[in-house]
Amino acid sequence: MTACLLFFALVLAINLMPAFGPPTWSIIVLYALNSDLPLPALIPLGAAAAALGRLLLARAFRAFGSRLSARRRESLAAARAALERNRRGTIIGLGLFALSPVPSAQLFEAAGLMKIRLPGFTAAFFLGRLLSYTIYALTARTVQDTSVGAAFGRTLTSPSGILIQLAAIGLLVMLGRVDWAARLRR
Repeated sequence: MTACLLFFALVLAINLMPAFGPPTWSIIVLYALNSDLPLPALIPLGAAAAALGRLLLARAFRAFGSRLSARRRESLAAARAALERNRRGTIIGLGLFALSPVPSAQLFEAAGLMKIRLPGFTAAFFLGRLLSYTIYALTARTVQDTSVGAAFGRTLTSPSGILIQLAAIGLLVMLGRVDWAARLRR
């Protein structure tokens, strides 16, 4: 039981990171290979911890959003309204995003800033991560000789990983700079 709680806490902490955290699937695989915890238990536990971490991250950014200028808040509200008009497309898009290897932190940060309703958003993320973690964990046997520290190190030193994180942060900044209210009125 203690091992499950430590695993949950580690995955939760990683998913609270706004950027540059190691992929959760790599932690699931490392635990599966280096502990007595079975992979079928680790995947749903990891997906739940990841979803909770991202939900809390979005809530933190929602609180941060109140510090933005009135103009930025109005623009983000317009973007939220446009997304909420097309709920089905938003959920399908989120599901596809949840299956991709692209970092999700900035997606939840944006959701928090836009004050998107988070329960359905998080549920879709959870379901997508259940599937993607299963796929990654079953096919990622190449990390068999890796440690958690090495996974962190690769994330922080991989040029492509750094570029992806910086691009995602840049997109998040651009999201806040666009005058969505004016663009969506057109």
